[in-house]
Amino acid sequence: MPSNDVRTLLHTAVPAVAAGAIATVVSGVVAGGKGAIGAVVGTLVVVLFMGIGLVVLQRTAKSLPQLFQAMGLMLYTAQLLVLFIFLAVLKGTTLFDFKAFSLTLLATTVVWVAAQARAYMKAKILYVDSPSYKGDKPEKTGSST
Repeated sequence: MPSNDVRTLLHTAVPAVAAGAIATVVSGVVAGGKGAIGAVVGTLVVVLFMGIGLVVLQRTAKSLPQLFQAMGLMLYTAQLLVLFIFLAVLKGTTLFDFKAFSLTLLATTVVWVAAQARAYMKAKILYVDSPSYKGDKPEKTGSST
């Protein structure tokens, strides 16, 4: 993974993990041990899914740049659908506090997306290839007669 991709991943994962840590503390205080476990599980789910999605998106951008925007939209839609499926499947669980899990899932997802947008806006990635000139005079491409 190129250093720019790692930098983008760090600039998105660190704020999301920090938001998850804050949510874990708050959930632990409000809902006890089960709330803290729910917040940790919610944070791990978001970081795992969004991290995998970011890696897939970066590899797509390198190999098929013309599909980058469409792939990004499809990937975010798929990620949100998978997160909703997680919410639906784990709705009746007794392993952890579902409310802490779902609120942490929402908060860390919003923080991840905002941090990813900020990371892309701050990245100095060239998106226009400037032509290289071999001198002051342009080359002749037509016939000389």
